Amino acid sequence: MVALLATAAGTAHAVDNLPPNQPLVRDLQSGGKPCATGDATPYVSQSPRLSAVLYDPEEDNQPAEASPVKGEFEAWWTDAAGVEQRRAYTTTYALNSGSTQYWSMPSGIPANTVISWHVRANDTKATSPWSDEGDGSVCSFVYDDTSPEKPAISSPEYPGDELWTDGVGVYGHFTVDSPSDDVVSYQYEFIGGPFGTVSAERPGAAVTVPYLPLTSGFQQMSVQAVDRSGRISGPSYYGFRVKSGRAPVARWKLDDPAGSGSASAETGTSARAGSGVTFGGPAPSRTTETATANLDGSDQGFLTTDTAATDTGKSFAVSAWVRPAGTDRDMTVASQDADGAPGFGLGLRAEDSGPVWSFAIGGAQVSGGAPETGEWAQLLGLYDAETGRARLYVNGHEVGTAVEATPAGTDGAFQIGRARTASGYGEPWHGDIGDVQVHDRVVVPGEATELAWRKPKLLGHWSLENAVDGVSPEQSDGAPLRLGTGASIYRSSDDSCIPEIDPDCAYVPPALVGDGHLSLDGETGYAAADGPVVDTGDSFTLGVVVRLADSEPARPMTVLSQAGEHTDAFKVRYDPSTYRWQLVMPERDEAGAPEKVVSQIEGADGGEGQGHRLAVVYDDGTDTIKLYLDGYTNAEATTSLPDGWHSGGALQIGRAKVGDGWGEYLHGDVDEVQAYAGALRDSDVLGLGWGTDPYLG
Repeated sequence: MVALLATAAGTAHAVDNLPPNQPLVRDLQSGGKPCATGDATPYVSQSPRLSAVLYDPEEDNQPAEASPVKGEFEAWWTDAAGVEQRRAYTTTYALNSGSTQYWSMPSGIPANTVISWHVRANDTKATSPWSDEGDGSVCSFVYDDTSPEKPAISSPEYPGDELWTDGVGVYGHFTVDSPSDDVVSYQYEFIGGPFGTVSAERPGAAVTVPYLPLTSGFQQMSVQAVDRSGRISGPSYYGFRVKSGRAPVARWKLDDPAGSGSASAETGTSARAGSGVTFGGPAPSRTTETATANLDGSDQGFLTTDTAATDTGKSFAVSAWVRPAGTDRDMTVASQDADGAPGFGLGLRAEDSGPVWSFAIGGAQVSGGAPETGEWAQLLGLYDAETGRARLYVNGHEVGTAVEATPAGTDGAFQIGRARTASGYGEPWHGDIGDVQVHDRVVVPGEATELAWRKPKLLGHWSLENAVDGVSPEQSDGAPLRLGTGASIYRSSDDSCIPEIDPDCAYVPPALVGDGHLSLDGETGYAAADGPVVDTGDSFTLGVVVRLADSEPARPMTVLSQAGEHTDAFKVRYDPSTYRWQLVMPERDEAGAPEKVVSQIEGADGGEGQGHRLAVVYDDGTDTIKLYLDGYTNAEATTSLPDGWHSGGALQIGRAKVGDGWGEYLHGDVDEVQAYAGALRDSDVLGLGWGTDPYLG
């Protein structure tokens, strides 16, 4: 083609061709690593493929007459005899401007030798300057043919021997060091996690990996060294044994006899009580607690040890069971004095948006959860000195967002029910407090969950194996279920009935679970308790096995419900229009009230198979509802319900409240109705619907 060149005076001249552009350093790579030389020379683990993006001037690249270019590479080094060696390569094909050109270096290049290279572009009529001419730079690399040696691993906290060492919630620091002086990082993994890569400060330097054991037992760390070329050593293994977490350094159960003037300490120092403290109060149900202390909210409603309970400059945790008598002002559950302020404070904050639980340390605060007057909660504030972060757990679940915190420099007296201020003590607690614990370590999530555990109580288990005069008994002689018209107990064949042997024996298909189940006609059939079975204003769990008779139901059908005065407090139903089982919970006892609905997709049974195990779990402590299908839940089947309400209607099997009457009658079979006070854990829900209590086997 003919291109135009402009002179300084602005006159254009025609030329036949413009030479290609000089390759830029930024467009060059050695084995995928950027072009560099000197101290920044990259190391590679195999003979590299050199690459360069080459350009011809735009004037030479009009679509009608594109000018492709080739790459001319040249590499050189000094061999062991001190003689310079050179190799050259020109790409086979000319490629369009802007394309990447490659040279795969021959396999015989020497190891541990600086090899330099440059490149230029050739459009068959002219060549560009070499990439290292003028302001350019030579590229270098070193081929490393030796993998690093395995690293050694050691830990002062967890020696690698047969000793069992403290423990869950106590950090270990694992020093990793390879004898090879070119190692730049280490890849590590612990059984069950975590895993990652940590870089050395300089080649050959050792690294330290912190690790927090979450469970007791045998643990193992595996590590591989990575050198600057990317070569990886064989793995090293380091086994160690972790004890269970240390007991609290201070604990006041606050279950002292009524009239006591102080709280005895299970560990630590006893706490003297102000005159506003009354012992012998109620304890949270379904826990191991037997009594609590009531604080009247006055300046005398406190307990104190007059000494520090923990060193706030190190990791620690403080926890307690609490029940506020009100939520309209700031109140402190536990604190420890510092200079005119609390070194930390665990309690309740009455914010403009509503009350929240709070843990504050050194000016930083994390908050979350929703305190309710007269409702028990288990609180745990944690400061992790290794990470410098504060966390808050409410009822065994982390709430809010962990924050960076710097503890106060001094540790004063430990306080229950008040906090130090510049003018004295304030924020007095009004309500009940029980089982205050202080740990001098991290309390890990599993332990936080266990501290807040409230074992569900079985309220009723109806196996629906039989019925006498329309009444099906509860397994432990509790309140029975009464069968309505259109409901009957189906009984399967005796195991000895084998039609092939005894022609007079008529085989009957097995029941859903055990020897019998409840059959409902879809028109008038139902079963009901004599009154409410679960308290829908508190945590509860219900399980049931159900099989729909129709493969394409014509309308919604309800398997479980419990009504209030104007609407159901909950109902579990099948919606054929969406092919989903639904849990529906109105937010209040009003006709047309907003509803929380969660669901699980599943086709109708058509009377075949062994049905499905459904479970409803309402956790008042975390304000969540979940619907489980065959033992499992998911995000679509989980949502929040901040305020459950108490319903006075009877538990219904096979129908729901519709207007002023009943409807959504179930056509199908029902078995294994189980009811609990309290929220079952995910692992326990798996045990529902098999004929046994998950807690008894």
